[in-house]
Order: sequence, then C-alpha cells, then structure tokens
Amino acid sequence: MNKIRSYRDLEVYQRSYKLSVIVCTKIVFKLPAEEKFDLVDQLRRSSKAIPRLIAEGFGKKHQKKGFQKYLDDALAEDNETVVSLCHVRDIYSGYVNKDSVQKIIEEYEIIGKQIYKLKQSWDKFC
Repeated sequence: MNKIRSYRDLEVYQRSYKLSVIVCTKIVFKLPAEEKFDLVDQLRRSSKAIPRLIAEGFGKKHQKKGFQKYLDDALAEDNETVVSLCHVRDIYSGYVNKDSVQKIIEEYEIIGKQIYKLKQSWDKFC
C-alpha cells in the first residue's frame, strides 16, 4: 500500500476524474439541444464536482470535519450524477447506448461506496 501524499493518490479521485471525462465527452454531447440548459448542464457540473470536492477537501485533511464535509458534498454530487444518468438512460435511449450508460451508473455507485468508506476511514484515522 502506497503512502497517500496527494489527492491524486486516492483511487476514488482517479476513478471519479476519469469518469467525469467520459461523461463530458461521450454522453452529454449526444443529448438533444433542448436539454442544453438542464440535464446537460447538470450532468457536466455534478460529474466534474466529485473529483473537485475530493481534491478541495483533501487540502483540509488536517481538519477532520473539514475533509468530511467535502466528502459529504462529493457523495451528494455522486448521487445527483447517478439520478441524471438514470434520466439519460430512461428518457434518451434513442440518443445514447443504454448499456454503456448503465455501466457508467454502476461505476458511479462504486465511487459512492468509496467516498463513504473514505469518510469512515478518515474518521477512525483522525
């Protein structure tokens, strides 16, 4: 097990960052124009917020409650991303591959579990 020196060393950060890039490059641009200011905007913001919140919170890792607040916010954004992706899968199956979107949803569910476990571990560590 490697020492964690940076937020970049956290697997949950790496996974959420890579997935946000996939969502922004492979999913949102396929959605219809009428979703530009709703679902597209929301998906872009929530998917990109997860790694950002993990990184920002890690900067406050010395403050137990500071880091945990950011992890709570990251988990909320993860949940929001999952709901938005479910909307994409169920409403816009003519625009995107349902199976691909389902796999992304499953990855975000793993991220949610990782964030939760990181929060629990950090609580014990601090």
